[in-house]
Amino acid sequence: MAKRWTAPAPGPIDQWTFDEVEVAPPGSGEVTIRVHAAGVNPADAKHVASARPGAEFPVPIGYELSGEVTAVGPDTVGGSGELTVGDEVVAFRVQGAYATDITVPARDVFAKPAALSHAEAANLLLAGTTAAEMIQVTRVTEGETVLLHAASGAVGVSLLQQARELGVRVIGTVGPDAADSAERVRRYGGIPVAYGDGLRERVEEAADGAPIAAAWDAVGTDEAIDVSLALVSERDRIVTIVSPDRAKADGFLWIAGARPESARFRDIARARVLELATSGALEVPVARTYPLAEAIDAVRFVMDGHPGGKVALLP
Repeated sequence: MAKRWTAPAPGPIDQWTFDEVEVAPPGSGEVTIRVHAAGVNPADAKHVASARPGAEFPVPIGYELSGEVTAVGPDTVGGSGELTVGDEVVAFRVQGAYATDITVPARDVFAKPAALSHAEAANLLLAGTTAAEMIQVTRVTEGETVLLHAASGAVGVSLLQQARELGVRVIGTVGPDAADSAERVRRYGGIPVAYGDGLRERVEEAADGAPIAAAWDAVGTDEAIDVSLALVSERDRIVTIVSPDRAKADGFLWIAGARPESARFRDIARARVLELATSGALEVPVARTYPLAEAIDAVRFVMDGHPGGKVALLP
């Protein structure tokens, strides 16, 4: 029997259950994976906190994982080609990654980048494809200067690295007393600036006369959005992943993985993000790992603030 975390009904993470389950053998177009690490993301809790259209409970928790193929169904090809038992793989946009074993559609399974550990690989694709979509919808190109809010977070770090590959200059906001965050932004090619009073002026000083072509918001504060609106001339080159109400009110972009257009793009973007990681151009800083049985503690740690990197569950 396998073990798996499940949300039995809409509500807080404390009501999740850790259950023994029978893993179905893979059918046509499916594979079974022994999970070596599951990525922990705020969305894991947010998406089951309340009833949503189309959601049927109980809901298995977790969207991304890294592991080893243990069985392959007939007529099955993975997202990156043929799959065989023993292959090390990642899977993303699956349901139920907080588990010891799982059977999933092979189209969502890809070869694991050898440069990454399982804990790193399990945290690559949700943040990486979100970052890729933020770049795509704001039409950012080589040589431009962009403002990034929450630059030291998971999506921010992926944005910094993907932007560096494109030749884009990034000014990234961090906490005023967060020396570690500022150093993380510098490590990945960004220019850190502290948020707080005078943020607009500090961003303009860091830009050194260059216009701010676009803004990427991963924090959602009024300060971040107000400064973005003040500095970016075209509102369709400002995007948020956390503040849909402000986006609607002020006429800029909001994207989310549950939206159909975002889901389509992120499915396509998986291959490019994996390619960057395979080449060594995209790293995934991991702050902490937890045993799978301590998933609630891990999610609480991620939701409570600034973990300083990604978090993985290890079965």
